Amino acid sequence: MTQRHDGRAPDETREVRITRNWLDHAEGSVLVEFGRTRVLCAASFTEGVPRWLKGKGSGWVTAEYAMLPRATNTRSDRESVKGRIGGRTHEISRLIGRSLRAVIDTKALGENTIVLDCDVLQADGGTRTAAITGAYVALVDAIEDARSRGLIGKNAKPLTGSVAAVSVGVVGGQPVLDLDYPEDSTADTDMNVVMTGNGRFVEVQGTAESEPFDRALLDALLDLATRGCADLTTMQQAALADEVAS
Repeated sequence: MTQRHDGRAPDETREVRITRNWLDHAEGSVLVEFGRTRVLCAASFTEGVPRWLKGKGSGWVTAEYAMLPRATNTRSDRESVKGRIGGRTHEISRLIGRSLRAVIDTKALGENTIVLDCDVLQADGGTRTAAITGAYVALVDAIEDARSRGLIGKNAKPLTGSVAAVSVGVVGGQPVLDLDYPEDSTADTDMNVVMTGNGRFVEVQGTAESEPFDRALLDALLDLATRGCADLTTMQQAALADEVAS
């Protein structure tokens, strides 16, 4: 396969847009779009930490993920109305939190908490990877907002790097980057890869949906993901450098 159903090359991401300050009240907020997948990421900075961290001089960063009822082609009930959070939602929330904490020095953050709320407005594959990529930018803005208000030290450096994520998979026998829903739903292998801006892996989630994959195919998928995350890192940096948005 030299061209995909939407005209992209195998190693091409969808059009990615990162719009900062999408909300008026959050300390950091980003609307991130991977093609038709749209996720709103809001970062809330609060003084204080969970009880188990009090008095230890460390901060905390965590995340919550949710999908709006009409994010997909059929309506799904709100989990808050159903009275329980689904396993998928818990898993993705934990993934986003782990990914962001990979680039946070909690000591430098002080006894403060940042919560990232990632709400999927529209889903067309890759919602968790879009959420991580957008949440990082919202996190940066929340930290700088807190710095400007004197809530963290002027010279404190809570961020130790950047983080982005992308999906890869095997569709029709071809390794491809950044799967949309038609590809994700028919993929022979599906993988989500989280990486730091300097090229280190934070998390790799890979599953053979039908035919098991060998080491050579795994290497090909990781190479694709590495290039994809590098491109996303460049886009994050460009968004953060845009003074018009801040």
